Amino acid sequence: MDTKKLRQKILDLAIHGKLVPQDPNDEPASVLLERIRAEKEQLIKEGKIKAPKKSKSAGDTSHYGKEGPSALPEGWCWTTLKEVCSIRGGKRIPKGKSFAKEKTAHVYIRVTDMKNMTVDMNDLKYIDDDVYGEISRYIIEKDDLYLTIAGTIGKVGEIPEELHGMNLTENAARLTDIACDKLYLMYALQTDVVQSHFSMRFHQVAQPKLSIETASSTLIALPPLFEQKRIVSAIQTLLTCIDSIEVEQHELDTNVENAKERILDLAIHGKLVPQDPSDEPAIEFLKRINPAFQPSHNLHYEGDLPNGWCLTQLKDVAVYGDTSNIDVSSINSDRWILELEDIEKDTARIIDIKTKADREVSGVRHSFKKGQILYSKLRTYLNKVLIAPDDGFCTTEIVPVTACRAILPDYLLMVMRSPYFLEYSASCGHGVKMPRLGTIDAQKAVVPLPPLAEQARIVEKISELMTVLSSL
Repeated sequence: MDTKKLRQKILDLAIHGKLVPQDPNDEPASVLLERIRAEKEQLIKEGKIKAPKKSKSAGDTSHYGKEGPSALPEGWCWTTLKEVCSIRGGKRIPKGKSFAKEKTAHVYIRVTDMKNMTVDMNDLKYIDDDVYGEISRYIIEKDDLYLTIAGTIGKVGEIPEELHGMNLTENAARLTDIACDKLYLMYALQTDVVQSHFSMRFHQVAQPKLSIETASSTLIALPPLFEQKRIVSAIQTLLTCIDSIEVEQHELDTNVENAKERILDLAIHGKLVPQDPSDEPAIEFLKRINPAFQPSHNLHYEGDLPNGWCLTQLKDVAVYGDTSNIDVSSINSDRWILELEDIEKDTARIIDIKTKADREVSGVRHSFKKGQILYSKLRTYLNKVLIAPDDGFCTTEIVPVTACRAILPDYLLMVMRSPYFLEYSASCGHGVKMPRLGTIDAQKAVVPLPPLAEQARIVEKISELMTVLSSL
């Protein structure tokens, strides 16, 4: 379920009057607007507020009735943001000044703090008293909303109680003196139609910038006041349900991933499918296909080895590290070139297939064949391990691995994707920020080897279980 799209659909229904029923007894929004205008005019006469600046835009766009962008339900009307609130900008920290080194009484709220219709309290910045004294008029209060107008444009939200009266960045504006339902306005400003208005009309300079004037002219579909409150109640109920779905989805995803890891762990310990005493033991098969094979007797392995199994090292059952570097200049333009960013972490799903012509590449690459295991030796914890679906060339951070006759490629793939192999590669990786698994260490990795017939049964069972888990 795409919960992000579902949230937007709910908001879209709300501003088109399709989320809650209309009540013909409600006072029309046009009457509310006339009352708001009258109150503003009176406050201007009394000198309590300043008269708004005249818009540079041609024509009066303050009130459209039903002649706005789309038809509205009975009792609704089109208006602009400046009709239902005042918009005031924030203030940058004075030149030569900076954030306080310690916590003070004054928080400076940045755009990066504005998340999920509120303010993230985890990484707040503070200013000293002298800085606050210079920008003390640019604060945001409990009844206000913020609107980001620079860099990241169009985020809207409330201010937590702890931050009432705190300073606001110049990259955001505060919506104050809100004459409609504050939460209705917050949700309306997050709809696709309003966000599209913002995105089409900002100035592209050093960073995107939405002017106060442009924000003021933003069209708002305004319902009657009582319907605004009903809409807010319905939205909050539905969004709470979506929050619950997201929590449950996250828990399900986590449980599924844990189950997948557990399945692989059971598989390489011989506990996923029963053993068959008639299977040719793995050690006998290894000796038969390679008379020179000498098993190691000091390999570390946790747990009892099932009957018919034997412990080997990766170098005994696969060719790892026997690669040659191919200069990119000698690769045809229509050949597939696989980079690490083309592989999704954990799932190892190929996100994109690009040819040499599709991307700018230089240097050297490894060649690989369809059916080889492609193992990312860089940051092995990302678990980018897969079987090549076709021939191609790959970054040298990926090692093509060829399984020998004693081991099925699909079984070896599961070993190399298992929690056991991840732990081993992490324990001997070199480098701190970008750890790599060295070739010698990889070749020494212990591979628990079942009889060939049991490998096939394990692969079949894992495929069956993974299909079920993925369907969840």
